[in-house]
Amino acid sequence: MTTAAEQAGAVIDARGAMLETLELQRKAFRAEGFVQYGTRIDRIERCIALLVDNQEAICNALSADYGCRSPYITRMAEIMTSVGNLKHVKKKLKSWMKPERRSAPVPMNLFGARALVYHQPKGVVGNMTPWNIPVGMVFSPMADILGAGNRVMIKPSEFTPHTSELTRELIGRYFDRSEIAVMTGGPEVGAAFASLPFDHLLFTGATSIGRMVMRAAAENLTPVTLELGGKSPVIVSASADIEDTAGKIVTGKGQNAGQLCIAPDYAFVPESRLEVFLESCRKNFVAQYPTTVLNPDYNAMINERHYDRVLGYIEEARAAGARIIELNPGREDFSDRVRHKIPLHIVVNPDDALKVMQEEIFGPVLVVKTYRDVGDCIAYVNARARPLALYWFGKDEAERERVLRETISGGVSVNNVMMHFACDDLPFGGVGGSGMGHYHGRDGFRTFSHAKGVFREGRLNLSKLAGTLPPFGPKLAKMLDGQIRK
Repeated sequence: MTTAAEQAGAVIDARGAMLETLELQRKAFRAEGFVQYGTRIDRIERCIALLVDNQEAICNALSADYGCRSPYITRMAEIMTSVGNLKHVKKKLKSWMKPERRSAPVPMNLFGARALVYHQPKGVVGNMTPWNIPVGMVFSPMADILGAGNRVMIKPSEFTPHTSELTRELIGRYFDRSEIAVMTGGPEVGAAFASLPFDHLLFTGATSIGRMVMRAAAENLTPVTLELGGKSPVIVSASADIEDTAGKIVTGKGQNAGQLCIAPDYAFVPESRLEVFLESCRKNFVAQYPTTVLNPDYNAMINERHYDRVLGYIEEARAAGARIIELNPGREDFSDRVRHKIPLHIVVNPDDALKVMQEEIFGPVLVVKTYRDVGDCIAYVNARARPLALYWFGKDEAERERVLRETISGGVSVNNVMMHFACDDLPFGGVGGSGMGHYHGRDGFRTFSHAKGVFREGRLNLSKLAGTLPPFGPKLAKMLDGQIRK
């Protein structure tokens, strides 16, 4: 067993190694000068090749970390999504790299002056990735970071050691350390990583950790993009097709056993349609997962700690008298602490003081709250921390637009869940407690670029022509009178 002094020494050594890598990348970035289009495309193509050529190893590593993680989920949520993001940036990059024309004010624009925006790489970007989508959250933002011309240092989660080590090994095989480097280690190494003087820092994870990351980054005035989480609500309109709606919600909640930052957390259902909705959830879940504990398509919780956490939410709600529906068609015993699988549970109208309503669930539990007026749903959402995602189901266009205009969330999917993340050309990110900043597509390219405003003088010396050079006199006064008016 290591002593506290030995642990502290290991962290100091790790920080030293990270600083050395940061300086290596920074020197290489400076030596390279302008990052050519061809160089950026080459790096993106190597990421695509890494993912395509190593699918089996990636699936096996994630299954080892989870205990049971369907290779289909890994290929859909991690590999396919990342390859799509990388290909989208590859397709659009040439146009994004061109200087943007902006408007020069009158009279400058009359004499050939130009206003332009050049998007330049920031330098070295740090990326702290989570355990729930540990490959996707490396390579999905990587498309934007590399497209913008940066170099990257990655700190993967210690909760997925097999996947983190494989990521380190594969990136070392496809990239020089001066381009992309992976730094593994525990939370102490993560804290040291966050304190490095990056040119930009991206963090994906819990809101509580995001606050600490932002504090550490502030010491270096490092700009941050935080993709956090929160309790993403679903509003089921009275005009919704209940069978279709329940099926899509259950599908979204079942993916990765609810361990997704944009998984639906709680659903508002019209009071008069509650029982129909619950029965539709049951039928759809049974159709997708006739068994859970021994079903290779149904994912385990990442570890025993999170298994206990989610079971704790369920038991607290049960003890408080909440109605709980266990979707366990095979009546399987899920108390095996080695498998740590939990079938989907629906908790109906729990007290707001319970943990299931106070904390992000991040597991296979769906809360259902009944309502009579959609205005009450909007007021409930707006009175709480702003969610990373919001979902609305229905056919009433006026109600849809009301919900979209009167609520604030990171993103929205209408008549489905989580699909906005799959749109490569939509910005993805949170607001308030669910994060700050965006990536994906052009918005990600801009996030990881410095937008440098450039004024290019025209053919005449406008300062001299306008009389703005000393000594001042009537000519300047006339020009000012013409400009400063209602």
